Amino acid sequence: MKTAILIPARYASARYPGKPLAELTLPDGTRKSLIRLTWEAAQAVEGNHRVLVATDDDRIRAAAEVFGAEVIMTPESCRNGTERCAAAVEAAGLDADVIVNLQGDAPLTPPWFIEALIAEMSAGKARVATPVLRCDAVTYGHFVEDRKAGRVGGTTAVFGTDRSALYFSKEVIPWLDPAKIDPAAIPVFHHVGVYAYTRDALAAYGTLPEGALERLEGLEQLRFLENGWPVTCVEVDARGRVFWELNNPGDVARIESVL
Repeated sequence: MKTAILIPARYASARYPGKPLAELTLPDGTRKSLIRLTWEAAQAVEGNHRVLVATDDDRIRAAAEVFGAEVIMTPESCRNGTERCAAAVEAAGLDADVIVNLQGDAPLTPPWFIEALIAEMSAGKARVATPVLRCDAVTYGHFVEDRKAGRVGGTTAVFGTDRSALYFSKEVIPWLDPAKIDPAAIPVFHHVGVYAYTRDALAAYGTLPEGALERLEGLEQLRFLENGWPVTCVEVDARGRVFWELNNPGDVARIESVL
């Protein structure tokens, strides 16, 4: 089964313009851009996978080519990463059976998260899959802190016994009574912004109408749910690592502390 890992990256982010080119300081004092760290995370995934950066901005293209990335230019009209991945597949003529969308703001994504998705897709039952990670006390605290401060941070997911997603939200779901939270078993799952699609599911995405929930939440994966396409949630293990995406400028310090 052929797999391609695409990293959609746009410059014009409403919350954080130029985010893919934001530089983070590593433990040795050197600095690397967010897009480079994400590309390096993709390179660490086991297997022979083609890795491409998909962008509509020449500044991102130039920066990515400097560190050796293969870049596909896509239209500015792409409204989210999934649409950009679909455009990249068409522009590059990719013949991959499974396409992985690794968001360009998640340099802390461990390779085994992506490997678990690829394994799920290789089993042949899922057409769309995404990782979910049970929150530990630190991550749950980040979610709550962001909400109290009025910041849009990470995304949470709820799913059924068959692992099919029920909903994704930028709110913390399900609601928990603060007096009854067990720090050792918090029933909140952090949605990891990585997706795997079969070729036909990705091609179909652009033909599906954008729904009210997708517009309200600003979450692209809700388009699948609103149009009756199941999304399989694959629970992954952080293996002691802290996972967080770079959603706002204030997240730089969080990610650098983990790095």
